Amino acid sequence: MVDTGALRLHVQRIGPRGSRSSRATVVLVHGLLTDSLASYYFTVAPSFAADGLDVIMYDLRGHGRSDRPPDGYSLDDGITDLEALLERLRVTGPVHLVGNSYGGTIAFGYAVRHPERVASLSLIESEPATPAWASKLRRILGRVVHELAHNESDTITWIAAHRGHNMARLARGAARLARETSLGQDIPASRILTDHQIASVSCPVLALYGGESDVAELAPRLAELLPDCRTVILPGHEHSILVEAPATVGEHVRSLIAGTCAAVTAR
Repeated sequence: MVDTGALRLHVQRIGPRGSRSSRATVVLVHGLLTDSLASYYFTVAPSFAADGLDVIMYDLRGHGRSDRPPDGYSLDDGITDLEALLERLRVTGPVHLVGNSYGGTIAFGYAVRHPERVASLSLIESEPATPAWASKLRRILGRVVHELAHNESDTITWIAAHRGHNMARLARGAARLARETSLGQDIPASRILTDHQIASVSCPVLALYGGESDVAELAPRLAELLPDCRTVILPGHEHSILVEAPATVGEHVRSLIAGTCAAVTAR
């Protein structure tokens, strides 16, 4: 656990085995509600460490084993938590940020706030905070909060029958988070980014999307706004590409990081 001064965040950090020194630091930021650092720990994190990277992953506030305050769940709060975490861990130099879903929105916001601290940015089924993003989150979180508040037992039973008992366990945790905190109100009310702010992110960006996901329609606009962005569509996949295609996702992210490190070395 790392005490940021505002709350305690659950952190896992793995690196190269033996006496090898790390080539770079990569920070993995997960998504909302049923997600946690485990989605990285059991997918791409081990391969990143084996590739010589210092890997930092953490549970967002309210998620996993991190503290669950009743309020403070805006996007700015999430970015500030990431700032404080890196400061407490004494991470120096630019980091490679990887964000899944809402974690990518946090990572993008951090890159806008601290462009000098980000070496590369990998967005997995994610998008910056735009008016369309806020509207979508308001609709989705509103529906989730309503369903869990009025039909929690039936909803959990359905999830267990159709998605398995582990997902039902995660859904119970999500229900508590939605019920006991202001997350559902705070996130949609977060400050949004202008096109100018989005375009200010000059580091190399990788945007990965499932071909069957509605988020994939954002790829052309993101590539148009960002000066150095590569978009990749994974056919046949929906939103959960990190879990469904971890080897492919990991390969693309490692390639971006390796290329960025090589470019820095060549300067």
